[in-house]
Amino acid sequence: MTTVDSAGDEIRGTAQGTAPVPLSVLDLVTVGAGRTASDALRTSVEMARLAEERGFHRYWVAEHHSMPGVASSSPAVILAHLAAHTTRIRLGSGGVMLPNHAPLVIAEQFGTLEALAPGRIDLGLGRAPGTDGATAAALRRTERLGEGADDFPQQLAELTRFLDDDFPPGHPYRRIHAVPGPVQATSPGGVQSPHRPPIWLLGSSGFSAQLAGMLGLPFAFAHHFSAHNTLPALDLYRESFRPSDVLDEPYALIGVSALATEDEKEARRQVRAAALNMLRLRMGRPGLVPTPEEAEAHEFSTAEEDFVASWIGNVVHGTPDAVRTGLDDLRKRTGADELMITANAHSGDVRLRSYALIADAYGFPTTSA
Repeated sequence: MTTVDSAGDEIRGTAQGTAPVPLSVLDLVTVGAGRTASDALRTSVEMARLAEERGFHRYWVAEHHSMPGVASSSPAVILAHLAAHTTRIRLGSGGVMLPNHAPLVIAEQFGTLEALAPGRIDLGLGRAPGTDGATAAALRRTERLGEGADDFPQQLAELTRFLDDDFPPGHPYRRIHAVPGPVQATSPGGVQSPHRPPIWLLGSSGFSAQLAGMLGLPFAFAHHFSAHNTLPALDLYRESFRPSDVLDEPYALIGVSALATEDEKEARRQVRAAALNMLRLRMGRPGLVPTPEEAEAHEFSTAEEDFVASWIGNVVHGTPDAVRTGLDDLRKRTGADELMITANAHSGDVRLRSYALIADAYGFPTTSA
């Protein structure tokens, strides 16, 4: 089991520059129109390197399926690639959708990642499939003894046992081991103890918030697509929290969509293209992220304009100073212990520039020590 000191330090991090809380990055490995998945993955490497150099705390990738504009169907594979191109920044899943996978497989994948990048791996878990029903069925979710989102607590308990390699005597899995297993970490005093990736629970409603609180685990809320549920979910998490071997007090991270450009109008132009992409997704027509020019030429109906306005209203965007103000205000309203920023834009260059501008606005170092 990871100790309180080591897990707490890894989870909490340190505020960089003049940021009041740690800032991190969520990467959807976005594929823009006219680009390829290979282009998007190369951009991810550049973004992870930039995040490390500028002092962002952690870098997560999310699991999505059957979405042409999101090339993050295999978080463990991407994280292994990013681990090979970075040296310090924490890497993790935001998240792996547990109902899509056998717990043993996840334990093996993240045990391997921990062996590749000791002390740098986070395992964020979600209970949704991260896709539509037909794709979820193709992922074989319904063929494993009826397991699904409703069995999430049981799946989580099984996964935790595999990660800790501590099934009790008499359990049918007692002799099964996830290999690589817990790493034997050595303390400054020379004492060795098992170490494995910290588990985070992710959610956009109250279920995972309450479960994370009851288990004493860190909680990450998807504010970027469920803003109306943010405060109720965080309140429920804090009210439900019980101290554990991992945390002695609640730790809540929120994902927030944010985009900074030198010019406010350009920021809105870029965000409007991302909004069109989300509109198409909600209409069951997912595709590559459109260019700003395509969004400008699109004839929106009144209902579509209402959707776009509502969606853009939850994106912190504008000049670097405006984005900093918006992020700080959001932190104050929610009491979040960490902000994880996702930049939605057609161009990888625009996303890279946005993270650099946000780092500048907070006075992050040009090169992190």
